[in-house]
Amino acid sequence: MLFYYFQLGMRKLRSNPALTALMVVTLAVGVAASVSTLAILQLMSADPMPSKSKVLISPVLDVGELKSYQAGAKVEDEQMTYKDARNLLSLPTVANSPFVRRTALFGVSEALEPARSDLPVQQLEGLATTNEYFAMFEAPFLYGGPWTAKEDASAANVVVLSRKQSEALYGTENPVGKTLRFMNHDFQIIGVLKEWRLMPRFPHLINGSGGHFNGEENIYLPLQTAIQSKAGMSGSMTCMQDTAPGYQGLLDSECTWLQFWFEVKSPAAIGELKSFLDAYVSEQKKLGRFQRPNPVAMYDVMQWMELLNVVKSDSKLTVWLAFGFLALCLVNTVGLLLAKFSVRAAEVGVRRALGASRADIFKQFLSEAAVVGFVGGLLGLPLSLLAMQVIAKASAGLAEVPSMNWFMFGSTFALSVLASVLAGLLPTWRACQITPALQLKSQ
Repeated sequence: MLFYYFQLGMRKLRSNPALTALMVVTLAVGVAASVSTLAILQLMSADPMPSKSKVLISPVLDVGELKSYQAGAKVEDEQMTYKDARNLLSLPTVANSPFVRRTALFGVSEALEPARSDLPVQQLEGLATTNEYFAMFEAPFLYGGPWTAKEDASAANVVVLSRKQSEALYGTENPVGKTLRFMNHDFQIIGVLKEWRLMPRFPHLINGSGGHFNGEENIYLPLQTAIQSKAGMSGSMTCMQDTAPGYQGLLDSECTWLQFWFEVKSPAAIGELKSFLDAYVSEQKKLGRFQRPNPVAMYDVMQWMELLNVVKSDSKLTVWLAFGFLALCLVNTVGLLLAKFSVRAAEVGVRRALGASRADIFKQFLSEAAVVGFVGGLLGLPLSLLAMQVIAKASAGLAEVPSMNWFMFGSTFALSVLASVLAGLLPTWRACQITPALQLKSQ
């Protein structure tokens, strides 16, 4: 019977095409606005690495001065000093260590001189890090592989390229073993990554090459190689105290400019890692550092994204406004359905006189409202995709975010049908209250 009511509802769409078209468009626009903003919020706030997000920990060591300390205030900078990164990287990993991997990183921006004469010198955004970075964040290799711990320690002139950068320089050929000129030094290419973009860029959220969602690393080189070459930095730096002049003064200072990550054995080992860092800080306090109380904080991936405000409050507000607009569309749809069903009072009276129950009338009219929602969902889907593209173009930081998965496709139809059913409850109830005798006498 419900299938019959569905077929009847499809036929009734053509009985008043202008009114039907107005209802469908109203629903489609409201659903498109809601689904598109919700889809972008969901993509922005989704776990970027579900398999490891609970065991990837970013520590924040507060090196600020005691005189400027305010209890309960947010830490002044989420990055780490070079001396702390160096110390934590140099500590040996033993069997009872709470972590299995660790890495430090900072963005670099330096000149690349292509071997091809038809290509100009270009400023390349890259990442200085350690060899464990690639395994920690599951970077897939197309050719070759990462450098070794020995090459890390010896500051070897080796690099890994992104696939995009490799193809820009060498086409589709395997460039492993070739030499390129970067930072006025010759570097050997030892690996090329497959197309790989973490979204958002949580390992390197604090960067100068595109923000949380846009931009990418084009070249990777060992951390010590970048330090010895005095690589140009791409990102932010916070200096809470005066520093000595020169690059060595920066390295010895309390300026924070590197990001650090641990991979612990399991979430249960996070407490052990906290104790490990507390012990490190305790030792450093003997040297006059870490003056503030409770200088150690730790964040897993989702907490790190929240700390760095990846999903801004105005994005959440936009979703609420979009659903408010959908509610307004529902109110308009209720009025249109009341108008559509009110002119069919005689039809209802005749059906009731022939034996149809109020439940039958209710099912029929509510099915017709659901059909309006189904058609609205068909129209709302392309409108949702269009809205996401418009939102993406309006914000450079979201240029790479918008896409819809199967869940969002299904949600578009489900939301449209649900909205139309809700809008149809009052008009359907009013139709069920029609008295057959009065309608028959008026004919």
